Amino acid sequence: MDRLRFSRRSLLIAGASGLGVAAFTAGTATGVLPVDEAVQRALGVTSSTPVSQLGFARVERVWSAARGREVDFVTLLPSKSPPRDLPMVLVLHGLHGRARTAAPTGTLNELAGRVARRSVPPFGLVAVDGGDNYWHQHHPGDDPMRMLLDEVPQWLRRRGLGGAAGRPFAVLGMSMGGFGGLLYARRRAERRQPLDALALLAPALILSWPEMAKRGAFRDAADWASMDPLKHLTATGSVPTGVWCGTEDPFIEGVRKFIAATHPAVAFTARGKHGDSFNRTVVPSVIGFLGRHVPLV
Repeated sequence: MDRLRFSRRSLLIAGASGLGVAAFTAGTATGVLPVDEAVQRALGVTSSTPVSQLGFARVERVWSAARGREVDFVTLLPSKSPPRDLPMVLVLHGLHGRARTAAPTGTLNELAGRVARRSVPPFGLVAVDGGDNYWHQHHPGDDPMRMLLDEVPQWLRRRGLGGAAGRPFAVLGMSMGGFGGLLYARRRAERRQPLDALALLAPALILSWPEMAKRGAFRDAADWASMDPLKHLTATGSVPTGVWCGTEDPFIEGVRKFIAATHPAVAFTARGKHGDSFNRTVVPSVIGFLGRHVPLV
């Protein structure tokens, strides 16, 4: 059972018009989780007192047995009271990132606005802290992939999210999270629990072992090769995939190789560098793509 910290400390960010950003804490000496700039960016908030914000976000601390530590558990929802069993998208952060920075700027505002206009079916997003080991177990006792596969569904189900099984229907992965998203899609396929969609923002598809070795996330070239998405292009099956990447991004060559080999449903490249300055520009396209693959509840 996850050690839910809501009774000790949590952050609620309400997006209904006129409510602004509200912080909540219940009786502790640990205090409130900060309303930091990263969370505000994901909400599309540009000041601490927005007047017309859509959507609802919550940051909680939960215990991950798979990772052997507490992690942030972030949910971005289209409204404060979404329908039960709301379909969920798993959002995977990049290297040196965290759950609070996993979603590009404006993601929640775009999602909530589209749901309110009924241009996409209702769905939400969930992010967790995964460390810097490319979403697999590199150190004993720290297995972020097991957390994604086995613990995230439990945490979602207990909150009435993600359907009866609590499994996300899709993944949105940025940079290292794109690598992790492809690996997660492969593991889901191996379990005969395939994803409905896979969205990749500048996935870290690296073309040489010396370049990957710098990141210190794999034992050796063989370990990396066993998980490298470019060496397992059919491992995710026929999952509809979208890829977005800036042409000045350091991963563009790997992305182009992936696009040429797999012919994804969406393959968008345009001038831009690695990071939020590019990612924020494609948020509408990403939300639209994910919205086309929301399962019927």
